[in-house]
Amino acid sequence: MGISVGIIGCGSITKHRHAPEYKANPYVDRLVFFDHNQERAMALAEKFAGHAVQSVEELYQDRTIAAISVCSTNDVHHIHSIQALLHDKHVLCEKPLAISIKHAEEILEAQKKSGKKLMVAHNQRFTEAHKKAKELIDSKQLGEVLTFTTTFGHQGPESWGVNKSNSTWFFKKARSYSGVAGDLGIHKIDLIHYLLNDEIAEVHAFHSALDKVDENGEPIEVCDNVVCALKTKKGRLGTASFSWTYYGAEDNSTAIYCQKGIIKIYHDPKAPLIIETKDGEVCKYQFDSIQTNDNQTNSGVINAFVDAIVHDKEPEVTGEDAIATLRVIEKILT
Repeated sequence: MGISVGIIGCGSITKHRHAPEYKANPYVDRLVFFDHNQERAMALAEKFAGHAVQSVEELYQDRTIAAISVCSTNDVHHIHSIQALLHDKHVLCEKPLAISIKHAEEILEAQKKSGKKLMVAHNQRFTEAHKKAKELIDSKQLGEVLTFTTTFGHQGPESWGVNKSNSTWFFKKARSYSGVAGDLGIHKIDLIHYLLNDEIAEVHAFHSALDKVDENGEPIEVCDNVVCALKTKKGRLGTASFSWTYYGAEDNSTAIYCQKGIIKIYHDPKAPLIIETKDGEVCKYQFDSIQTNDNQTNSGVINAFVDAIVHDKEPEVTGEDAIATLRVIEKILT
């Protein structure tokens, strides 16, 4: 018999990623949806042959539900995650884990008390190009990592969100808290930690709302652009930029500069991973293109979460990993 999974929040991330990936997982046989907008929950329940409940407490109290995905707005991630854990549910929380280190630590306390799994959906760790890049870095084929640069930008969340308008919660300080830093930047900070087996310790950053406006035509309350310089605990130097105003093709690229060459990731759509060595050799790897808002391939996150539950393994992205990343986001926004 498979496991039952509850999903809190029935917006785009649930519709395009969590629900279809749970549905495709052979170990999952039942999905239960909750959203404050009951019609939204019912629509996804119908689409994915699941069941909708009228209150979040019904998810917590249902003893047949083994795990819960927290896909709500950022401001209540900690509330739902803590309650789910304390009701003996494994939890997969969307990023960012919480809107503050304090709330994130409260989630980890609940996880330790419950003994259940807690995983955070930092999905960039799961792409084939990033996994291969990490393998190359760990093997030191190109020597030590010296510097890096990474960026993540697209035209903004207003076309991704459910209501498809500038009234999106992503633009609201009280619900989003961290703007593009917590939406896109957190992915790349986690990726750098993962690739380099290192942690960013120092940050010098600029952030601003340069162009986005809300439904009233006023500048948004959170940043739509971030540019920063970074230094890791091991002394690597890097730069990062995150944007909701790349008004063309999405840019999700990273470059790792090593002693004997360069690793270029998602710079070329025909070759997601390119190695350029010091002596001029170029090696191109062919993988699937990275998941984007317009290209919804399987992220690998749900399969990894379910695998951790079924085989009683530590999740591939832990709460501790997520807090390390969140610390950097807080430094960026300070």
